[in-house]
Amino acid sequence: MTHSSVTGASACRPCPGVSHGGNIVATPGRPCKDIGCGLSRRRLPWARGKQCRDRRGAVQRPQRRRTAMGESDRVLTDPVCGMTADPRDCAGSAEHAGRTYYFCSEHCLGKFRADPEKYLAARPPLREQAGEPPESAAPGAVYTCPMHPEVREQRPGPCPKCGMALEPAAAAAAPGAEENPELRDMTRRFWASLVFTAPVLAVAMSEMLPGAPLQHAAGTAALKWIQLAPATPVVLWGGLPFFRRAAASLISFRLNMFTLIALGTGLAYLYSVAATVAPGVFPESFRGHGGEPGVYFEAAAVITTLVLLGQVLELRARGRTAGAIRALMGLAPKTARRIADDGAESDVPVGEVRPGDRLRVRPGERIPADGAVIEGAAAVDESMLTGEPMPAEKRPGDRVTGGTVAAAGALVMRAERVGRDTVLGTIVRMVQEAQRSRAPVQRLADNVAALFVPAVVAAAAATFAAWALFGPAQERMAHALLSAVAVLIIACPCALGLATPMSIMVGVGRGAAAGVLIRNAEALETLEKVDTVVIDKTGTLTEGRPHVASVVAWGGSFEFDVLRLAAGLERASEHPLASAILAAAAARGTKPGEVRNFAAFPGLGVAGEVDGRACILGSRALLQERGVETGDLAARAEDLRREGQTVVFLAVDGKAAGLVGVADPIRPTTAEAMRLLREDGLEIVLASGDGRTTAEAVARRLGIKRVYAEVRPDQKGDIVRRLQAEGRTVAMAGDGINDAPALAQAHVGIAMGTGTDVAMESAGVTLVRGDLRGLARARRLSRATMRNIRQNLFFAFVYNVVAIAVAAGALYPLAGLSPTPMMPMIAGAAMSFSSVSVVTNALRLRRAPL
Repeated sequence: MTHSSVTGASACRPCPGVSHGGNIVATPGRPCKDIGCGLSRRRLPWARGKQCRDRRGAVQRPQRRRTAMGESDRVLTDPVCGMTADPRDCAGSAEHAGRTYYFCSEHCLGKFRADPEKYLAARPPLREQAGEPPESAAPGAVYTCPMHPEVREQRPGPCPKCGMALEPAAAAAAPGAEENPELRDMTRRFWASLVFTAPVLAVAMSEMLPGAPLQHAAGTAALKWIQLAPATPVVLWGGLPFFRRAAASLISFRLNMFTLIALGTGLAYLYSVAATVAPGVFPESFRGHGGEPGVYFEAAAVITTLVLLGQVLELRARGRTAGAIRALMGLAPKTARRIADDGAESDVPVGEVRPGDRLRVRPGERIPADGAVIEGAAAVDESMLTGEPMPAEKRPGDRVTGGTVAAAGALVMRAERVGRDTVLGTIVRMVQEAQRSRAPVQRLADNVAALFVPAVVAAAAATFAAWALFGPAQERMAHALLSAVAVLIIACPCALGLATPMSIMVGVGRGAAAGVLIRNAEALETLEKVDTVVIDKTGTLTEGRPHVASVVAWGGSFEFDVLRLAAGLERASEHPLASAILAAAAARGTKPGEVRNFAAFPGLGVAGEVDGRACILGSRALLQERGVETGDLAARAEDLRREGQTVVFLAVDGKAAGLVGVADPIRPTTAEAMRLLREDGLEIVLASGDGRTTAEAVARRLGIKRVYAEVRPDQKGDIVRRLQAEGRTVAMAGDGINDAPALAQAHVGIAMGTGTDVAMESAGVTLVRGDLRGLARARRLSRATMRNIRQNLFFAFVYNVVAIAVAAGALYPLAGLSPTPMMPMIAGAAMSFSSVSVVTNALRLRRAPL
């Protein structure tokens, strides 16, 4: 992609010579505001056709473009925040895997150095053609590991790193619609193994009957063969997945839980086969009271069956963690009624809908795509996005969102975003990505797990040696073998590995159900540590729907002229205030003047010729910079600012001609949100581009004591950096493109779901309903999730330490008990229970009060 060249204007760094849909960035020394460059894969209104990212959302190679002076400059993208980074004037660079990456700030550089792969991992590819429905947002053929989300395979099976069963990367649209093949396989093996294990266990337990009648009737040797027959399919077929995973772990040198299970059951089974086929080869220390070596077929069979049961329960519990995603996917309709060019109507699968299609939505139906109403009118239930129970009236020209319901009335709409690109598809994708992300707290568990299996094998070997040397004289070696097998079986590294990802998955899903989208696990972990929140005013504290409240004529001008000339300038502008001024002109029947030689001055205002007259519309600073004195008009502006209005001055032919006051009502929920955040111990900081009087008026009404006014977009990031330098953990809440740098700089960026795509791409948390009370909910969710993770980690650590000690027999000398080894089947039951209990505890988050 190359940006168009601009002649006759002072181009700015780092994007020289950029034309923003007719708005020339012409102020020397000011940073370019072409946030569309490198930040968004979607078309922005003033970045027509610019698509700096590839289909995965990442810039893959340096872009070359021609500047106004004819130079060829290399412009790269910061891999952390997506901002444009000029190698000649960037905050720093880092080498990774033979490539050099450049960064817009020290904060982004530090994040990258801490975990490069996190920011270089490819995002799920977008479809070349739009139209894929939300329920197939992530291909169903892709499987991933909950402990290692970077693993992505095309078929189910074991994770190559930990051996855990892979699960679908995307949840099915409805329960049971796409059952995990691994769950089906484990369930089948469990029931078959249970049938074969029952007779093995019955024969083994018959020794406890008074008089041991079965042993007297059939003989000990025959009973061994009777146990061998059903135990063999249980161990060799039922346990085959465990042996395969163990073999893979040995080949890859990534020992895991299945290595221990295979060692334990394999030793018990092979020893028992040898004791059955050739009992004479065993020395006296292996023989029991009857002079025969004992067999442990029941231990091998029961352990295998119990582990299979644990896998079934765990896979089912893990499947329930995707309930929130399934609920979101269920909001998307399966079909849409498409209107052909000849007027014929037909029902088509929603996946066949393309941008530009005309769709009819009848009463009670869900809207199949994002778009605009072109005919009819309807009351649309948007509660899935806004939380508001009252339907919103939609008429021609209004926007509608896929998944919302036409509660009353019918309409015809034109589809604009379909499939993955709809608001609903974006929400589903963000939740899925967040559920697969890794929290920093997981590093502790990962470090322990890496050493865990070798330590357990060493503990089992030490246990065998200790019992062989110091155990009871009779059956000393048999006791040593049983104790070593029990140590191998009872240890559970999966409890450690599952402790964090299960809580993250459920917590992210719980947040999505409450209108809080968590982009990654790091944001969820950091939220509970936040002590300061910087908040933008327009669209965050306020409704973001400004309207003209005052028009003041000055110096012989008339209100009609002030509004007409101002509207003429704003016709070429994309500023949020432009739509308010144009709407006011239309409401008063005022036709905007024709504009020529338009120029935009980011953060200051606009200028141009309207009907042949030189006009400037913007801040007082812009007028003074152009040599225009505002005189007593400035005092009138202060009066309006004290009422909370944003004021723009109009100058005509070098003289002040009037001003326009624009009001943006504070959201009805904002005052309560501020109270909740203060009660939660947060310091609230207001950062606004408005004048000081206006910003302070809004702050007074909301009880905000720290205010930064007249702040340019680049200065918001500086405010966040200064607060971080004070040792604060800072969150930034905003909704606009101009908030993107500060959102990326903050420890946690919080975007309003009613804002721009760029803001949401830069933020770690999105409040879908655009309600700041969601920030308080996000904090409660963060605390609940981190508390759940700590509980899981504590249980997993304590369980493994205590269980291994008990299985090794460490308690016998301490308690003065007779040295009786733990039965391996009991160890297997305990091991299965540990993983299931961790997942079950994580599932409690689904009911966490927010």
